[in-house]
Parts: sequence; structure tokens; C-alpha cells
Amino acid sequence: MLMKNYARVDLSFVKGKGSWLKDSCGKKYIDFASGIGVCSLGHAHKGLAKVISKQAKTLIHTSNIYRIEPQERLAHKMSRLLGGDYSLFFGNSGAEANECAIKLARKWGYKHGKSGIISLANSFHGRTISTLKLTGQDKFHPEHFAPYPEDISFCASIDEMMTKATANTAAIIIELVQGEGGINPLDKTAVKNLARFCQQNKILLITDEVQCGCYRTGEFVTSKLYDIHPDIITFAKGLAGGVPIGACACRHDIFEAGDHGSTFGGNFLSTAAALFVLDELESMRESGELEQNIRAFESGLESIASEFKDIIKRRVGLGLMQGLELKDESKLGEIFNAALANGLLILKSGKATLRFLPPLNISAKEMKKGFKRLKKAIASV
Repeated sequence: MLMKNYARVDLSFVKGKGSWLKDSCGKKYIDFASGIGVCSLGHAHKGLAKVISKQAKTLIHTSNIYRIEPQERLAHKMSRLLGGDYSLFFGNSGAEANECAIKLARKWGYKHGKSGIISLANSFHGRTISTLKLTGQDKFHPEHFAPYPEDISFCASIDEMMTKATANTAAIIIELVQGEGGINPLDKTAVKNLARFCQQNKILLITDEVQCGCYRTGEFVTSKLYDIHPDIITFAKGLAGGVPIGACACRHDIFEAGDHGSTFGGNFLSTAAALFVLDELESMRESGELEQNIRAFESGLESIASEFKDIIKRRVGLGLMQGLELKDESKLGEIFNAALANGLLILKSGKATLRFLPPLNISAKEMKKGFKRLKKAIASV
């Protein structure tokens, strides 16, 4: 028997192909959620399946006691994509990547006589005790999980972060596009001011790109769109196309043997999958296919927002991390359920935003079909 920690939809999928999923009753769905931004290349991608199968037949796991060749290649590739001056640690999830970031910040801070970490309101950074505290939403800090780690706090705005930072502040962490907080891209000028502030005050800047990284917003890292160079960047979700992986990239290689580790993290299977996914996505980025998909998806949502002005306040988001903010938050659950009934998978974000995280290689035909079903769902409420 499973624990009751998920409010699951009573739906079971048995097969997928591209941006399509089929449930146990044979009904087909267009997937505008991709496993919460995980299935970057959609479902049952032939190339990814071939790589996973080949690696599984060769070697899946040996542990980090020994060298892992695809892990080393992945670290080199990610470092190159980041500009060449980052060291990588691999885990299994976004929460683990952020835990690694916290430990890096703590160790760096210890050497400089500081320990405080500040995050932003409406953020989400994970489900472990430390990352729950790092999450800037009071609802994620219930008393029954207390006590929480000390010296972790959150502020309502970037300006407040800079005002409330003290000599004890070791790091500031932000999501450049808040995924659980309403698909909210942070203001570019404010972010650049924050990066400058952190550099001037010897504070580490951490960007949580678990959801917005790995080409989700059009570039390998969203920080490139903001023209900043964070000290630490965290990844997960779409990095390996569905195989569990997390990664923490740091410009300060301060860990020593024994400081941190993971039994499963960065094993042969996950890193081989991630190498293939990044190769495919980098190719899509360079060919212009990714930008074409982004523009088409944004255009489709803008059209729907214009058509349903009485229901939709505005389109929000960056790249293929998009949302439709509703005027009435009570409609959020209704449209989510109506979309399901019409064979479309979408997500919810914040109190009043429909969230869309389609596969990055979604076809024009799949988009068109999905938008048609979305219009029908919105019209029904």
C-alpha cells in the first residue's frame, strides 16, 4: 500500500509516443506537462531509448567509489555549456541538487565567517527539511516538520533581499522563472542589480534552474538570458529526459573528499541518458528548431488569451515554460479537470495560473491539437 502523500488524479498511463500518452482505457491525451518538465524529448524517443537500452546491457551502476566515464563526459559538456569554469556534482533530484548548493554555501560561508542564506517569496526549492525552509512560502513550513534549519530566510522582493542582507549572509538563491509561484519570470534589471550586489558584498548567488534550465527557456541556462554568471546553478527535471538525475554546478570547487556524496548519483545509466538529451537539445537550439517551437507555442497561447479575455488575465512565462494567469482563481481546478476530460494534460501553478511545460521537441501538429483541446476546455467553464 502506498503512502497518502499525493493527491493523485485517478488516471493510469500505459504508453507514450512523442507528445501523446494513452491511458489504461485506451484514451489518448496530448501532453502539455511532460511529467512536470521532465520529458524534454517527449515519450518513447527512439534515440534515447536506444542509448538507455545499450547502457543497461553494458553497465548500469558501480557507485562513485570508482570513475564513471559518462559522468566525466557529462561534467565536461555541462561545464562547456556554462562557459568552462564550473565543477559538477551529480545526484538524483532537484532537492538533492539544492541540498548540495546549501552545503557549498555553508562551507564557503564558514571560511568567510558567515552562514545565512536568503531566498525569495513564492519560490520552491524542494521537499527535504532544508529545501522546505529555503522555499519562500509559509504553507511549506508546517509546525509538524519543525524545527527547521537556522539562518535560512526569505524576502518578499529582490530589493528586500539586498536591504536585509547582512555581514552574515553567505548566499542568495533565486529561481529566474518561479515554477510553483505562478510562472513568474523575475525582472531582468532587478536580477542584474542583485548579481552586482552579491559580487560587491562577497555573497554567493545561486540560481535554481531545476525547472527552467536545460533549454526549457531557450538557452541551456536561463541565467544566460539574464546575462549573469551565478556562483552556483542547480539542475534536474529535463536533464536526462525522464531518468532521475540532479546536478549542482559551482564556480568554486571547495568540496574535499568526504564533504558530500551520493550512492546512485551520476551513475552510468543517468549520465549516458543526459549526454544524449543534451546533444539533442543543443542541436535543436543551434538549428533554430527550439526557437521555432517556442514562438509557435507562445503565439498559440497568446491567441487563446485574446479569445478568452473574460477568463484569462494574461500569458506569462519564458520559452516553453508558460502560463495563462486567470482572472478568477476558482476557475483553475475547473479548467484543469475540463482539460483532462478533453484529453489534454496541463498543470497548475500558484493560485490562479495554468502551467504548460510541453516536450521541447513537440511538433506543430501536436501543438495545434493541444490548443484545440485547451480552447474547448476553457469554453466549457
